[in-house]
Amino acid sequence: MKKYSLLFVHIYASLTLFAQETTPLRLTRDQAEQIFLDQNLELLAEKMNISMADAAVAQAKLWENPTFTLSDFNVWKAGEEREFSLELSQLVQTANKRGKLVRMEKISREIAVTEFEELLRALKTDLRKQLDELLYLQEYRKVLDNQVASLTQLTASYARQVQQGNLAKSELLRLQAALLEADNEQVEITTGWNGLQKEIKNLLHLAPQVVVEIETGSKTYVPPGQLTLSHLVELAGEHHPGLKRAGLQTSYFEKSLALEKARRIPDLTFSAAYDRYGGVWKDFVGLGVSIDLPLFNRNQGNIRSARIQVEQSRIEANRQQNTVWNEIAEALANYSTFYTFYERLEQNPVLQELDEMLAIYTRNLLERNISMLEYIDFIETYKSNKETFLRAARNLSGQLEELQYKVGTELNENGFD
Repeated sequence: MKKYSLLFVHIYASLTLFAQETTPLRLTRDQAEQIFLDQNLELLAEKMNISMADAAVAQAKLWENPTFTLSDFNVWKAGEEREFSLELSQLVQTANKRGKLVRMEKISREIAVTEFEELLRALKTDLRKQLDELLYLQEYRKVLDNQVASLTQLTASYARQVQQGNLAKSELLRLQAALLEADNEQVEITTGWNGLQKEIKNLLHLAPQVVVEIETGSKTYVPPGQLTLSHLVELAGEHHPGLKRAGLQTSYFEKSLALEKARRIPDLTFSAAYDRYGGVWKDFVGLGVSIDLPLFNRNQGNIRSARIQVEQSRIEANRQQNTVWNEIAEALANYSTFYTFYERLEQNPVLQELDEMLAIYTRNLLERNISMLEYIDFIETYKSNKETFLRAARNLSGQLEELQYKVGTELNENGFD
């Protein structure tokens, strides 16, 4: 916790600074996610909906206020002979309407919680995918840097040889063309990097001068063989916020139907009145009760509408459930495919030796032990293989996040939490 506290002090300090210089900020994935949970403005705003739902529950529990009436006040007489009347009345709801409304508002509060969970789940998945993309670009830039460094070294050496008349200019032009192509790709990658910086800083609510860098580290992946579709579907029923919200919507409309049926029964209004000099007696005290007569309006239309809403919500819940199940099946199949491909790449020993081989090829070309064609062919292979491996790592991580998003819960090395 102390490590995170120091990190947040640094970030909050950076938010108050508007210097020209950039401020590099190296984060692990976990640190970036913690900042997101603490500082994302969209999440903070959505949390307020839960507080508003709590307030609605409290409001629904309150009784109606009593009504006090002063009438027939005679302004022309004074003293003890002045006429006036007082009345105090209280509405009393029948058929437990207040309790039914409270239960509806409690379900609304649960719906607000699931909507927050759904937003959190979507934003967290988006953040993780963007961090994966940033890490991919970060590492691919290193590949291009190595390629450019090699080509720059060779171009400088070949330029001297051409000036001395030891080499044909065509070979120098071949190196310069390869260097220009690598420089152009660096520009394109940097442009994508800058766009990701903007998106991630928006999610983390960081100042514009901060430059986020992601620390490399191994990520845990569950072998697809440990996952079954039936188990994932079962977990989705327990954890998926969208499915929980669909079920809560049906419960809400069922409670709404019960409330509309209760409203067929008229409420009672009890009253107590005091009348002075308003009738036969000097001081008259009376009690009363009033009730609507449900002769014409028995709330038929609202009851019918509530029944339709219940049926609609049940149909929608079934549709959403089927959609989620099919999405989980697709996500599991994709995860299995990318996991197998990445595992095969990771076991390839050649990929681990590419950086060393680049140095060897560069030295051999300088010493004229290999041809220009062999060198150009190798650097293309070098870049292509490095990019393939980095893309595979990014895609596998993205498929893992997609699977977790569809199921609604996290994966660890032993399976789902």
